[in-house]
Amino acid sequence: MAIVRHLEEKQLDVEAAHTETECTYSIVQTKDGTRFLQVDTYGSSERKIAGKKSQSVRFAPEAVRQLVDIINAHFPDRSS
Repeated sequence: MAIVRHLEEKQLDVEAAHTETECTYSIVQTKDGTRFLQVDTYGSSERKIAGKKSQSVRFAPEAVRQLVDIINAHFPDRSS
């Protein structure tokens, strides 16, 4: 599992098609009280073991703040 503390913008050279899959999130609290946002994705129906957890990314509080700022800057017209 990866812990993300900082996000940096990078422009993609090529936009490739992606397969849709399920995604869940959890709020994980460590013994010292630090909270992390964990996002898990799951194998698509075409995978050998469909529905198996595929990737986990855990965002530290400073990365969560960056995500909020990015969302507010690039998706201002989103509905509540």
